[in-house]
Order: sequence, then structure tokens, then C-alpha cells
Amino acid sequence: MAEAASEELLLAAAFVSDAQYNRNIPFKTSPQAVRLYYLYNHWIMRTVTYFFIFLNLSLAVFEEPAVYPLPFLATSLVEVLCLLVFFGRLTHFAKITPRNVFWKDTKNICIMVAILLSLTDLAIYGALRIYNIKSIRWSRIARPIFLINFAESRQIRRAFRSIRNTLPEITYVFLLFMFSLLMFSLMALKLFGERNLQTAEGLPYFRNYLEIVFDLYVLVTTANSPDVMMPAFDFSSWYALFFIAFVIVNTYIFMSLFLAVVYNNYKKHLKNEIRQLAYMKHRKMIEAFNLLKEEEGAQPVVREARWKQLVKLVAPDISNSHRELLLRISDDEQKGFIDKKSFVQLADLLNIQVITLKIRSHPLGQWMPRVYKSSVSQFLRSMVRHRGFVWTYDAIILINAIFIALDEETPYISYAEWVFLALYIIEILLKVYTYEPRVFFGKNQFWNWFDTLIIFAALTATILNTTLKSTTQYNSQQILDIVFILRVLRLIRIVDSIQRFRVIMNTLINIVPTMLTFGGLTLVVYCIFAIIGMELFHGKIQFFPANSNAPYALECGNPALKDSLFARGKYCKNNFNNFASSFIVLMELTVVNQWHVFASGFANVTAQPAKLYFIAFHIVMVIIIVKDVLQDEQLLDNMESAEHDLEGEVGTKTQPRGLVFKIASKRYRTVDALLQRMFEAEIPPEDEGPSLEEILNLPPAAACPTHLTSERAV
Repeated sequence: MAEAASEELLLAAAFVSDAQYNRNIPFKTSPQAVRLYYLYNHWIMRTVTYFFIFLNLSLAVFEEPAVYPLPFLATSLVEVLCLLVFFGRLTHFAKITPRNVFWKDTKNICIMVAILLSLTDLAIYGALRIYNIKSIRWSRIARPIFLINFAESRQIRRAFRSIRNTLPEITYVFLLFMFSLLMFSLMALKLFGERNLQTAEGLPYFRNYLEIVFDLYVLVTTANSPDVMMPAFDFSSWYALFFIAFVIVNTYIFMSLFLAVVYNNYKKHLKNEIRQLAYMKHRKMIEAFNLLKEEEGAQPVVREARWKQLVKLVAPDISNSHRELLLRISDDEQKGFIDKKSFVQLADLLNIQVITLKIRSHPLGQWMPRVYKSSVSQFLRSMVRHRGFVWTYDAIILINAIFIALDEETPYISYAEWVFLALYIIEILLKVYTYEPRVFFGKNQFWNWFDTLIIFAALTATILNTTLKSTTQYNSQQILDIVFILRVLRLIRIVDSIQRFRVIMNTLINIVPTMLTFGGLTLVVYCIFAIIGMELFHGKIQFFPANSNAPYALECGNPALKDSLFARGKYCKNNFNNFASSFIVLMELTVVNQWHVFASGFANVTAQPAKLYFIAFHIVMVIIIVKDVLQDEQLLDNMESAEHDLEGEVGTKTQPRGLVFKIASKRYRTVDALLQRMFEAEIPPEDEGPSLEEILNLPPAAACPTHLTSERAV
């Protein structure tokens, strides 16, 4: 009986943990499978998986063409090790999920196919290499599949799935845009093709239809404006009307319409994804409640002792005081049990970041009570807490900024640096004297840690630099650079002094986790296009130092670039000769400026259809991902009050000893979180909702149903 109860508790904890972290993995409920499921979700297992995923992706840095070349045997052994880890992770996943669910899951099939293709390609490439036959590692393009399809990357996978679902629905808009582009290109050919006009480089102007299509597409991105219209405009001012009409129709109307359709469809499918998560979360909490419930009169409840055991299993790292706080919230009337409505909210309570503050007296107040509580000490501490103290140091920081901008070779300026360092150290010592040190250097006191580390790092670097200059003739430029950077970083301290600045900085810090999805999407796209780019353009463009006497050094090692904008712009270092250089080029293409110069340069050294590579990258990365997905990951009104202020936590008044709890954040930080809360609000507590299979098959229509039962999903 006790063993059965323990197994039920373990299963209920798995359901609550899934609801807390929005996991939608359908797992077997046998005791052995549940234990394997706990192991599968353990942070060490996830960390190891991510490590080997990124290790597998980073092999491109060491493989030909390599940034840091390693023998083929070394890279192949590492790749085989990565594939074995992936296969082991997939096998572990197969052990915890029902067989029919595992084989219906597309991501599992993708991983297996990617492993087989990688091993096959590795064997073929190795065999051909033995006979000195050059071949292509075509399977490297499949490596991002592991980043997308493992369960740990559900956010990235969901974003890609939403993008994929939008593509069929925007086809007609894109075709209409292409029709408009082709029609304007045909008009341009008829208007300007027979007038013998030339570009600023002396090349024929608008005489080749395909080149006209490319130039006008670039004009849609505004990268070649107004250069592309100047030959026609110089010939006749009336021709400016053609380009004005083109920009209005294609740049402002069609591209805006295109982005609106993409974004709206993306949001529609995203809402369906979030709706599934909301119902899945609700369903799993109901499943956990049903496992632990007992009858209290006619009402099913969970006993307090059982609830505590559950929370300890789900969140073993939280303190006993935090656990008691959650219990008092769930059982506010202290009846000794938790009803169904309160139990379902447990996952949300566990997701609220709570800071536990233990109010302690200052150590000096215990060691030297007479001195610390003297009138002089109290005056000093009240002065540090006063707003005027902050304003004084704000003024000191601004004066310091002026001195940093001045010439350090002047002796007085050099001596002033020591004065400013002394003032900053005095400030930190006064604050540590005023506030309890463990509170001042608490784990949530980012700005206090930042100030202290910057000041003492600057002090160390300045002492080291002064010592080297006084004892030897050696003058380390690296140390000087570090000193200068640390001095400039000190100016950031003023951000912490102005509340609105601090709020904005906290917002930027909070946005980092939400940017991980965008970063994952970008990494996947960059890896794919970088590998394709290396296969297409490797060795076509070379970089030579400024004083090089190599043939065609000014033409980036390729005579096809003679007198081209690419060569004259000295873009030779922007090439696809290795993985790192490819990433830099793709980053520059993402910015859009001069992307047409890159496209034309690489087309000159290969073939004109190579421009399609750059057009495809622009559509995928710039139009779809940057302008749509990034908008969805933005923060919603995250300008929250400064809740981590030391003054707000300690205050100017004497605090009693004991525990104080603070909610670290009360806002929904992303569109996803807000939508999920909206959908959860639509689900009545007594409604157990649809089955797990029905949830996974919810249609994208009717994204926000108001009445849903376990029998029917509207």
C-alpha cells in the first residue's frame, strides 16, 4: 500500500513538473517509465545533450575549409561520438513514450534519418579520401536538425513549425509581388534598354532583363537607393516617377502587405500552439490531483501532508519557508487540505520567482554595538541612505567622464584617476557599512556586484599598469586597453542611479531569455546557409594584406572582380573560405546594407544564378525571421518598478528580524506567457478539459474557444 502511494506521488509530481515547465511529452505511467522520465528531464541530461549538439555544430570550424584545421580522423571520431549520444538520447526517449506515439512523432524520424545520413556520408567521404578523391560533406547541412528536433528545443521547434504553417498561406501574396516585380522590370527594359545609358561604373544600364529584376528587387530593400535610378534620372527628371511608383507599390504596399500576412498567420498558428499548451497544462494538473485526492465530505481534496511531499518532489531546491508560503496561499483558511481549484494553480505558483530576504542586524552592530549605534554612526548611515548621497556620486561620475575624455598624458589628469578610484572605493565601503553585507551582496543585487567588480578590477589594472611603467620600460598595450575599458564601464554606474534608466536596463536584462528562441532560429539558418555558401564560394575570393605583391591582390585574388564595387570597396575579407568568415558575411547580409554588392561580387566569380542564394537568405532571414519572429518575442510593457533596489528591501527604518518574501516579477514577459494566461482563464476549474490526444489535434481555427469540454474541442 505504501509502495503504491509512493508511486502515485512520483507520477503526480511528474505531471506537475510537466505543467510547470510546459512540457507536452506523453510518457508511460508505469513506475519504471516514470523514473526513466525523471532521468530524461534531469538538468544534467539536458546539459549533456546541448553540449553535444553544439559540439556537433562547431565541428564545421575544424573541418575543411577550417578556421583551425584538425585531422579528419579526429573530427570524424568526435562526430561519431556525437551521433552515438544522439542515438542514446533518442533510445531513452523511446523507452518513456508509448510505441505508437514515438513512431508518429516526426521529430524522432528526422533525428533517425539525420543520424543515418551523417554516418553514410562520413563513411563515403572517408573512403573517397583514402583514394584522394575530392568529395563534398553534404550531410553537414543536416546538423541543425538535432538542435531543432530534440525535445529540449521545443521553443525553436514551435517557432519553425509556426513559420512552416504560414508558408502555404502567403504563397499568393508572394506570387502577386513577384508578378509586380516582373512587370516593372519589363517596363524598365522597354523604357531604358534602348537609350544606351550607363551606370556610374561605366556598365550598360538596364539592358539585361534578369539583371533588371535583381536590381529592382534590391531597390525593394532600399539597399541601392538612389544609385539605381540616377542614370535614368540624369537623363530625364520625368523618369523619377517610374521609380517613385515602383517604391510605393512594392516597398511600401506589397512588402507591408506581405509582412502583415506572414505575421498574422504566424500569430494564428502560434495561438493554436499556446492553446494546446494551456489545455495540456490544465489537464496534467487535473491528472495529478486525481492521483492524490481524498474525500473530505462530498469534496475531493489533497491533504496537507501529501501536498508537502508533492512540492518537495517537484521543487526540492526551494526553502522550507518558501514551501510554507505556498501552502498558506493554497490553503488560505488553513483547513489542512487543498481543494481542486487551489491545487490546479500550483504550477503557476511554482513559476513565480520569490526572493526570500532574511532580515539580519549588521555584524558591526553585534560586534561593536556602542560604536555602530552612536550618534555619529547613525548620522553617517542616514547620510548614505539619503538621496543627496546618490546625487553627489552621480555628479562625480559625470566629472569622471570629462576627465576620461581628456588627454591622460597630462600629469594632473593621471593623478585625478587615483582620486576618482579612491572616491568610488569609499562609496562602496560606506554602503557596506550602512547596509547588511549579505543583503548588499545578495544574489539579486546585480548592480552592487557590478559596481564592486568594476571598481576593484579597475584598481587592480591601474596598479599593475603603474607598476610596469615605473619598474620597467615595458608598456603593455593590452593592459592599457583593459584600463581604458574599465574606466568607461564605470560610467554605466549612473544607470543604477536614475530609476527610469534602471527600469530600462532591467528590461534589457529580462529580455535575454526571450531572445534565446530568436538566437536558436538564427543559428540554424546561419549554419545551413554558411555550409551551402562554403560549398559554393570557397576559395573564389581571397584576402591579401595591404602591402601584398600577389597577383590580383587588389581584385581579391580573382580577375573577375576587376573594377567591381566589391573589389573597390575592399570587401575581400568578406568571403566563405571558412565557417567563421561565412558567419560574418551572413551577419552583414542580415543588416542588409550593401548586400547587393556582395551578391554581385560572388556572382561575378561564379555565375549569375548565384544571386539566388543571397535573395533566398534575405527572404528567409530578414523578412520572415527578423521582422516576424522577433516581433513576437518582444516584451509586453515590461517597464516594471525597480523591485531590487537596496533601499526598497532594507529601507531607512529599522526592520524587525525574520523572513520577508518579495515577488521578483509580476509581469508577463512575453506574448506567449500572456496568451497562455488568457487561454487558461477560459478554462473553468471544474472542467477537466479534453484528452491529451484531443489536445494535440486541436485545429488552428477558433483560437480562443470559450466553452470546451472533454468530449469536444470547438
